[in-house]
Amino acid sequence: MSEVVTLMVGDDAPDFEAPLTDGSKFVLSQVLDSGKGVILYFYPRDNTPGCTTQACDFRDNFSRISDKSWIVVGVSTDSAKSHEKFIDKHDLPFDLIVDEGAELHTMYGTWREKSMYGKTYMGTLRSTFAITQEGKLSWVGYKVKTKGHVDQLMTDLGIE
Repeated sequence: MSEVVTLMVGDDAPDFEAPLTDGSKFVLSQVLDSGKGVILYFYPRDNTPGCTTQACDFRDNFSRISDKSWIVVGVSTDSAKSHEKFIDKHDLPFDLIVDEGAELHTMYGTWREKSMYGKTYMGTLRSTFAITQEGKLSWVGYKVKTKGHVDQLMTDLGIE
């Protein structure tokens, strides 16, 4: 198995192009060129309790975040159809990236070996990254909690 990437504050954010739920492409460098920073969060599964809590926390704070020139984008290995249901069910005002092959997860170091009930498997390490307009990581959180990390992120980024 190849070595897992661990990104840190101050690193250049890996640029990428990835499909969104509607089939269009999200290109990080183009979004940053438009003058917005990106809050990119990785989560394990659509419509599971913890992931729903996290998505709804971003949803409930979305206007405060977007007022400060940030956009929120979620990433999981779920299909576009699953993402579409998740967005509709919880009225999510932000895009979700489809990363079924975990390529983006690997780039950001969020595809990790995990274990449950004595079995090891590869899965998503719940993580969040704030990427400045200059393409630098200004906030990195690996293994974030579903509750509270959005408030911490906003405090650290100066979003009131």
